[in-house]
Amino acid sequence: MTPEYPDSPSTRVPSWPGRPKGAGLSHTGHVRNRNEDAILIDPTGVLWAVADGMGGYGHGDVAAGLVIEHLALLPHAPISSADLVVALEAANSAIRRWATSADVAQMGATVVAALLHGGTISLAWAGDSRAYRWRDRELQQLTRDHSVVQELLDDGRLSPAAAWQHPQAHVVTRAIGASDHLVVETTEVSFCPGDVLILCSDGLTDCVADAEIAALMDAVSTPTVTCQRLIGAALDNGAPDNVSVIVVQIDGAAVS
Repeated sequence: MTPEYPDSPSTRVPSWPGRPKGAGLSHTGHVRNRNEDAILIDPTGVLWAVADGMGGYGHGDVAAGLVIEHLALLPHAPISSADLVVALEAANSAIRRWATSADVAQMGATVVAALLHGGTISLAWAGDSRAYRWRDRELQQLTRDHSVVQELLDDGRLSPAAAWQHPQAHVVTRAIGASDHLVVETTEVSFCPGDVLILCSDGLTDCVADAEIAALMDAVSTPTVTCQRLIGAALDNGAPDNVSVIVVQIDGAAVS
């Protein structure tokens, strides 16, 4: 299925030697009345992010928008994962202030942000938005969910087979704006020419299993088409939530 995107036109980064090329798409899905996801694509091809407003709270679209706004304020000069954390902490404070001024009991957004520099991907995230790396026809999850289901898995109280589409799959233990004290997890992984980075909201992973994501990655080549196919798979499987995907293809030398 090739979906249409009336509320989120394709965003594509022009490529040039030594820079990655990528695309991002976001779709409301079949059930929600509005899209509370937001995506960030830096025109330089260095900074990418997906924020997912928490639908169970109020004004998830505002929360996701504030997260992306603060990440977009980062300078184009070389930055690090520590800078991502600072930006997300500022977004956390901004969401808390907005909720207080609007008399909203609680609001928040999950996020995954990726910074490509010097042959390395620096990742920062909170919640269950995910990052994957596709390399040599293998899909590897680079982030670990901050969720009740992940805690059950870690404690051995839930099997991987039972984890997917668990009734508590949407209950996250961290989110930007959910509390005054924010803990952002970070990691760094290598990348090389031929790798593909995927960032997504849980609207994808709650509907499309990793094996199906891998099969779709193996079948297509361009970032825009890959985004379309992944979101199309979520829509084919019901898409009860908003679905957002960013796909970044590393074709050239290391990004500096």
